[in-house]
Amino acid sequence: MILLIGKSKPLNFLNSHIRWTYLLAIGAVVVLGLASRIYGNYLPSALSENAGDILWAMMVYFGFRFLMADKSIPIAISLSLLFSFGIEFTQLYQADWIVGIRSSLLGALVLGHGFLWVDLIRYSIGILLASLSDRIFIRMKTADCRRLIKLR
Repeated sequence: MILLIGKSKPLNFLNSHIRWTYLLAIGAVVVLGLASRIYGNYLPSALSENAGDILWAMMVYFGFRFLMADKSIPIAISLSLLFSFGIEFTQLYQADWIVGIRSSLLGALVLGHGFLWVDLIRYSIGILLASLSDRIFIRMKTADCRRLIKLR
């Protein structure tokens, strides 16, 4: 089913439902990421050390899928890796103005503090996990939406 809104591009009913799913995924990952920071002392050390970066990369992936639901999963993976790696490499730049931004809570959450090679591995794992869950769960959601559209 395709809806037309004025002279703009057609809005695909299926894509709008998928976007809500990605938005919910972003929210869930943010909650898990903040919880991993708050309750990190109660988690196994390997999990508490890696969860934040893995979940951050998953959020980046779901963000790209939200913005570009009609694009393929490999495109979302590529853009997520470029974005995540780009942010990590900017941590090598230590000018006063960007260090000031990084000293705020939001700046630290988005831009991080210092470059670590292991973060690139964590980001890759997070994006891989997000893309796998995308393939599994979003496919199920798409099938449900298609059935719903056929019932109308």
